[in-house]
Amino acid sequence: MSVAAVTPPVRNASRWFNAVLILLGLIGLFNVLASASDLAATGSSGLPSDHAGTFARLSGTSWSSFKAAHAGAASYVTLLERGYALHELTFAILFLVILAIPFRARQRWAWWACWALLIAYLGYALTFGAHDSAILPRSLIGVIGLPVLLIASAPAFFRSPPPAVDS
Repeated sequence: MSVAAVTPPVRNASRWFNAVLILLGLIGLFNVLASASDLAATGSSGLPSDHAGTFARLSGTSWSSFKAAHAGAASYVTLLERGYALHELTFAILFLVILAIPFRARQRWAWWACWALLIAYLGYALTFGAHDSAILPRSLIGVIGLPVLLIASAPAFFRSPPPAVDS
């Protein structure tokens, strides 16, 4: 068998893997931007705007009314939001580092480790998305997109190596 006969499928697989890697990287970058936005919001208004609908639905009042009536409790909620954003940022950075080095090198443990981000996506969908119809579609991007992309990349991690080519 000639080397030319083996090269095109390998090249196509590599292109496919690179496309998946880029899309996963975009998901990771989205998480970095979302957490940075949440941190900025907790510094200015005390509550990220995308959490205001969930807050209003669960508390029965708007954030501004609650903040005016319960300054101490509002301060605590802001602290929780800031902590949530910092945790989100931590996992987003860790995810991007795993993608950039061991995942790109097709180390199997990195593929498995990337599934942990699904916990965060499910948590977001169940806590914020379940109570705010505006957030639900955005929260499902990660819940659906991450598993689809990881499954699409699975052959790069679990395919047996091609047989050696005799010269």
